Amino acid sequence: MKKIIIMSVVTATLLTNAQADFSFGDMFTDMKEAALSFSSDAKETVISLKDGAVETSKSAEHTVTAVSSDAKETTTKASDDLKVMEVSTTGDVKTVATQVSTDSKDAVSTTSKDLKETVTIASNNVKETTVAVSDDATSSVKTVSNDATSSVKTVSNDANNTMSTVSHDGASSIKTVSTDTSSSVKTVATDSKDSVNSVATHANDSVKTASNDTRDSLKSVNDNANESIKSVSTDAKSSVETVATNANDATKTISENN
Repeated sequence: MKKIIIMSVVTATLLTNAQADFSFGDMFTDMKEAALSFSSDAKETVISLKDGAVETSKSAEHTVTAVSSDAKETTTKASDDLKVMEVSTTGDVKTVATQVSTDSKDAVSTTSKDLKETVTIASNNVKETTVAVSDDATSSVKTVSNDATSSVKTVSNDANNTMSTVSHDGASSIKTVSTDTSSSVKTVATDSKDSVNSVATHANDSVKTASNDTRDSLKSVNDNANESIKSVSTDAKSSVETVATNANDATKTISENN
């Protein structure tokens, strides 16, 4: 600062050396006074700057101290709040976890009991239903079996009785027809024999008492007798066959109807 001032004064002096009333003594006096003035101003400026720096340092120190105290208090309060919040949260979480665990335990226990009771009831119902259905099925099968057996026995007995009745009736009918046929045959044969004997006797008498014409008459009578015997025998045979056929048809009809 002093060098700048001195150079300014020298430059000013050189620029003004052409003046007639120039004096080096005045110039040096002025320079000395200016230097002193500048020195005093610089000294005061330095002191002022020093005082300002000290004041600024003190203010900064106070500020730092205040800020540090505030930060410390804030940190302490935040730490206390965090600690209180953590303790509270831990307590709440512990309480909630305990409550949830208790509720879950109770719910699981209740659900297990309900499921056990439901399974037991369902098992008993299924068992009872199965037993009832089995008993009903057994009773139904027994009833159907007994009814079927009774029906089969009844039908068998009825069929046996019917067949026995038809067989007895058929046998009786055949015996009656056979007896009647035998009687008819015997009667016809006896009558034919008697007729033949009578004719033969008359023929013999006629032969004995008559001539060749009597013999011719005997032949004619004998031929007629043979024809009569054959006719009677044929009619008897046809009657027997007709009766046997009718008896056979009646037996078949009775058997088919039953």
